[in-house]
Amino acid sequence: MPELPEVEVTRATLAGRLHGAVVRQARLGKPLRWPLGCVPEALVGLQAGEMSRRGKYLWLPLQGVQRTGGLLLHLGMSGSLGLDDAPPGAAAPAGPHVHFELQSDRGTLRLTDPRRFGAVVWSDGLGVDPAARLLARLGMEPFDPALTPAALRLGLRGRRTPIKTALLAGDVVVGAGNIYASEALFRAGIDPRTPCDRIGPVRCERLLDALRLTLGRAIELGGSTLRDFRDAHGMSGAFQDEAQVYGRDGAPCPRCGQTLRRIVQAQRSTYFCPGCQRR
Repeated sequence: MPELPEVEVTRATLAGRLHGAVVRQARLGKPLRWPLGCVPEALVGLQAGEMSRRGKYLWLPLQGVQRTGGLLLHLGMSGSLGLDDAPPGAAAPAGPHVHFELQSDRGTLRLTDPRRFGAVVWSDGLGVDPAARLLARLGMEPFDPALTPAALRLGLRGRRTPIKTALLAGDVVVGAGNIYASEALFRAGIDPRTPCDRIGPVRCERLLDALRLTLGRAIELGGSTLRDFRDAHGMSGAFQDEAQVYGRDGAPCPRCGQTLRRIVQAQRSTYFCPGCQRR
């Protein structure tokens, strides 16, 4: 599913192209995870501000004379956003899995989501419901300067949960999806089964550095494409081609040569080296 790097790549490829766009028409397809929260016609005439990201959510502010707020978008498990730059009325026909379409004077924004776990929700602001409720449990952003090793350790303190499971939960730090959590833990030399409360200051610093390096590199490479993800230009990500442990069970560790293993944690596959990564 699209994780923080994929969502950030989507934001970066859309933000400048949509900024200042005026909505001409909005259309809904089959129902998504949550209802839009307003009639599509209420979006007509609104002008888009600069798109931003919080965790795996995208926020597209929209402003007009009668209404101000924005759309909170989530790509779900299989979604992607694309912008057809053709003039209104000249865009290519929507495919069968396009479940939200926003036509503007800058092109047509479409959410394509075969599994329909994504969402497009109107909110009068980020600080009010439903946006405030949906964002309330998110942890700190991985590149936020306020997220120090000490802050990370404080978030992990008292938890007996395995560190990989805690990273996936996203309530301490957002963005470490399954691929990136496995890769960051390998980079940091931490066994994914290690209880959170056994990770001291030194390893917290290594883990935070590893998370930032891993996520930063993934963003540089356009994210990961295992099945469905494409950025707003329709391009696939390439991080999966550089993965050192993810999907490589049975192969030799690139660091020590021991055989890489796969286990299941919280119903997700975890890949690690039993030699390099210590509990």
